[in-house]
This record gives sequence, structure tokens and C-alpha cells, in this order.
Amino acid sequence: MLFVRNLSLDPWFNIAAEEYLLKHLDREIIMLWRSNPSIIVGKHQNTLAEINLEYVRKNDIPVVRRLSGGGTVFHDPGNINFTFIKNANKENLINFRSHTQPVIDFLQSLGVDARFEGKNDLRVNGLKISGNAEHIHKDKVLHHGTLLFDANLDHLNEAIKAKEELFESKAVKSLRSTVVNISRFLSNPMTCDDFIEKLRSYFFRQYPSLEQYDLKPDDIRAISRIREEKYIKWEWNFGWSPVYTFKNRIKFRGNDLLLEMRVNKGKIEFASMIVNGDKLAENDSFISGLKDIKHKPEEIGKLLAETDFYGFNTLNDPWQMLGLFF
Repeated sequence: MLFVRNLSLDPWFNIAAEEYLLKHLDREIIMLWRSNPSIIVGKHQNTLAEINLEYVRKNDIPVVRRLSGGGTVFHDPGNINFTFIKNANKENLINFRSHTQPVIDFLQSLGVDARFEGKNDLRVNGLKISGNAEHIHKDKVLHHGTLLFDANLDHLNEAIKAKEELFESKAVKSLRSTVVNISRFLSNPMTCDDFIEKLRSYFFRQYPSLEQYDLKPDDIRAISRIREEKYIKWEWNFGWSPVYTFKNRIKFRGNDLLLEMRVNKGKIEFASMIVNGDKLAENDSFISGLKDIKHKPEEIGKLLAETDFYGFNTLNDPWQMLGLFF
């Protein structure tokens, strides 16, 4: 078994590293890593239904879709991620309790009364400190989870404050939980780096055959290629979302605007709008312009500007109108 300490804080690289290690190294692996502030959504989720897009964009927070299913999580340098890649068998194919037990044992060795609860959470006193997900590839299982050590919880809660009621689809929805940092429960305070080093040392004690593995230049080049070809792409992070219907209503400059759109593979297939009780004609320059463009602020904002829809170009904050579409 190999221990990989990935020092990158780039969320796109880190998610790509998991895929690379799963598919291209023939050894079992433990990896510890952290990312800069970012939102990581499950493979089968509707990204826009899971995030506060206005907040995410104004704070330049990357959004990345991962390989595994499950719900949305928030990463920042105060959160430690652990990844286990193991050979699959009937006992560990999908076994969250078994895969998280070493982490639970470590936390309990620090006096943190961590428990496995629900389907895939670690909690202390009923408060969530870790979310976990798994992915099967051929004869291997990838299990990964978060450990909220000293994360910015205000940032987390705002970034994933989604408007999920505006979306209808068969996408997997996140189960919202009250979260808490592990550092709050430590009788002996330590830094995040100290915590990571203790966890690393614990793994080496628990697995005597564990070997340190540093990513080689060829590994880094291959991971970077996956990052560029897949994980940084809008088509993967947003366009991969299942087909959905979006409905929203706002009051704007004394007008009542009611919007409905159907989106497939990230592109708007159908759109209609009712303004003050009257439906806009399908050949209206704005409504017809929505068809076949991506459901993303840049493309809708460009159309709003080109048509100067309800005086869009005079707005100090474009989100006064863009908010209708997201």
C-alpha cells in the first residue's frame, strides 16, 4: 500500500489526481490532501441546484464535479480530505462503515467522540464533521471523505445555500446537515498541519507495509492533462447535470416576470416567459435567443445586453436580472 501526500491546493488537480491514481496505479493507496476554497459536487447532481451561484462567482470559488456520487461538499485549507483506493471484494465493495473505521479510531485516539451515523457521515454529538462517498472502477473501490478541522463554516454555509426549489429533475440532492469543526472538540489544541501529521503517523502505525510515494514528474504531467481535458471544463462541471426544468419568478421595476426553462446537457432546449400575465411570443428576440445557449451567466448576460432586456444595460448590478435565471 502506498501513502501519497498530495501538497497541491488546486481543486481541479486534486480531483484529477484521484482519477489518475485509481485508474493508472496498480497499488492500494492512501492519500491526504487539501484544496483552496471550492465546491465539490457529486457525479449525478445538478450543479446549479446545489450552489449559491451569485456568491460563488462573486467570491471566485471553483466548482468541480467529482467521480463519485453523493452530495455536495465544501473544501478549504481548514478541511482535510482522505482518499482510500483499495482492491474491491464483496466485503468492501460499498462499505462506508468499514472504510471510515480507521479515521474514527484515529479521532477517538485524540479524545474526539466520532461516530458513524446515517448512510455516510461521521458525527460528534450529532453534528457532522465528515461526509463520504465511493466510486467503483473495475476491480477497485475509491472511498474519499472530508474532515472539517478548522474550515470557514460561514463561507461553507453561504456557498452551498442553494435555491433547489427552483429546479425539477431526477438529480441526486444533497442532504443538508449542521456541520462543526473537529478542532472544537480537541482537549489539546493543534494546527491543521499538526493534525495531518498525526493522521499520517497513525496510518503508518496501522499499516506496517505502507510506503511513502511522492508523485513523479510523469504522474504530475498525466494528472495535469486530466485536469485540463476534463475537470476544468464547464461541460463536465455543469453540462453533465441531468435534464432539468427551471422555474423562477421575480418582481423587476414594477413588472412581474415568470420564467420557465428546460435544460439538457447544460443547454436551454425550451424557454417561456410571462410578463404581467402576458406570455412573450416565441419569436420575441430575447425568448428565441435563449434557445440552444448554455445555462450560464456569461451567455445569458450577453443576450440580455444585446437585447437590453427591460433596461438590463442600465443596471449597476447585473444580478438584479440574472438572478431570474439562476
